[in-house]
Amino acid sequence: MPTPPPPQLSREVPDGAPGDALGLVPAPARARQTDGTYRPGAAFRVATPAALAPAARWWAGVTRAAWDVEVAVGSSADDDDPGVRFALDPDLADDAYALRVDDTGVVARAGGLAGAHSAAQVLRQLAGPAAFRAAPVGAEPLALPHVTVEDRPRLGWRGVLLDVARHFLPKHDVLRFVDLAAAHRLDVVQLHLTDDQGWRFESHRYPRLTEVGAWRAESGVGTWRAGVLDGRPHGGFYTQDDLREVVAYARARGVTVVPEVDAPGHVEAAVAAYPELGTRKQPHAVRTTWGVSTEVLDPSDASLAFFRDVLDEVMDVFDSPFVALGGDEVPTTLWKQSPTIVARAAELGLDDVADLHPWFLARLCEHVIAAGRRPVVWDEAFRLGPDGRSVLPRETVVTSWRGWAVGAQAMAAGHDVVMAPEQVVYLDHRAGDGPDEPAPVGFLRTVADVHAFDPLPAGLSEGTPGAAAAPGRLLGAQAEVWSEQLDSARRVDYATFPRLAAFAEAVWRPEATATPEQTAAFVDRLARHHLPRLDAYGVEYRPLDGPHAWQTLPGVVGWPRDLAAELAAGGLAGVGGWVEDHENSPAAG
Repeated sequence: MPTPPPPQLSREVPDGAPGDALGLVPAPARARQTDGTYRPGAAFRVATPAALAPAARWWAGVTRAAWDVEVAVGSSADDDDPGVRFALDPDLADDAYALRVDDTGVVARAGGLAGAHSAAQVLRQLAGPAAFRAAPVGAEPLALPHVTVEDRPRLGWRGVLLDVARHFLPKHDVLRFVDLAAAHRLDVVQLHLTDDQGWRFESHRYPRLTEVGAWRAESGVGTWRAGVLDGRPHGGFYTQDDLREVVAYARARGVTVVPEVDAPGHVEAAVAAYPELGTRKQPHAVRTTWGVSTEVLDPSDASLAFFRDVLDEVMDVFDSPFVALGGDEVPTTLWKQSPTIVARAAELGLDDVADLHPWFLARLCEHVIAAGRRPVVWDEAFRLGPDGRSVLPRETVVTSWRGWAVGAQAMAAGHDVVMAPEQVVYLDHRAGDGPDEPAPVGFLRTVADVHAFDPLPAGLSEGTPGAAAAPGRLLGAQAEVWSEQLDSARRVDYATFPRLAAFAEAVWRPEATATPEQTAAFVDRLARHHLPRLDAYGVEYRPLDGPHAWQTLPGVVGWPRDLAAELAAGGLAGVGGWVEDHENSPAAG
């Protein structure tokens, strides 16, 4: 799981040297390629200590499938001369690895299981695009170039969020997404399970959450401003055993699945199932359009008890050290109109009814902490109280999405932070500016833009509270794949790739940001080496020069946003999130 940022490794291989020739994504910190190729043959052995066995078994499994070879995995103590050896190295950090391939075979040394998983993914990439197929397609045998690699990620939390609440993805597509995250050496998948438009987590205690909340009558097409609905019912949910399977599948690939259950906003699906949770206590329907809803939870003791019960079930299914509670985009409109809720705020000693938002989340955070986990919230939930201290428990992780500045402020207040600014790493935002770009929403963010991403820009350390000396830590960064405009796995592929590959390198590389020359070298490496891997795997990514004709969506109205204008207006704090004049908010896609 994510750890504090490691010491940086200096880059030994300049761009254009053997490191780029290997075509690895993310590029390693140090790499050397020499003449020669190792061919394990039609049958070989993999020796591994028990601590690294999951990584060794995974690599053996995909290699066995891609080449139809016999690969036996056994204990290191039982085999003095295996073709491939995984070994624990106490001199390496848990997430570091050192790989050597020569005429004698393969030795992958790792400080721990995280490093071994990375080494296994690198071995797969070294074998070429054929390694990403599920069965052999030719007569070429497995061959690995002679290399030495020493590597370690710069950031511990290298995450990607998958939104299955807006558009449901069948379980096999979620498993495939986990595979692709692992293939890029990302170690966190945040699964956004609940929202206004759907509830995807099976609750045994509250079955109407899926009986009612998992289904909606139709869906919006393009921006909600266009008022276009498709007329097609949509829905689905995961049983608890489905999700246990996803968790175990991800664990076997070195990925932690962080569940997200949103509160006290983005809850229309829950309120449709149990109207007593809502502010108005009226019959309700699962939301069919996008945007931000004013229907939020009644911040009552009954609502708290309900969500504590749900979280207990969530924590029974997911073994993640982290549990995400949402907390973004919480309009207070209906709270202000309710004399009962206004009185509750006064009884609690709160200065304003809006303070019920962080108060409610703080109570849920305490429940998660009492269970031995750490809560994760979006940055709107972070507030400083009258004493200048955060109103959230210090164990709470803050995900900074509206920009970078709130994340820096949260670190200054003692919170660990994950940087996920929509200005760069929201992958549902448009990847091109052409007229054929499908559902063009959000900021224009190209592969090169994402590759240059810096989770903590210099401007923060120069003028904003928080930065290098902050008491909180920068755990890492996360890309987001929101699915309002992504109604299938094909559309998820298009929006996510190859920009997720650029993000993976941005959070792995030794340097905080990339020079234009490094980004140009990455794009060349991507085109020559990595896109063929994605092709072999069957990923329907966006071509670098624009969409295929069948990837366009003629007539679907988007909501493009002007990055330069918003940065000028909001700086590193951003201008996203809920504002009272929501219809004229640039963020209201």
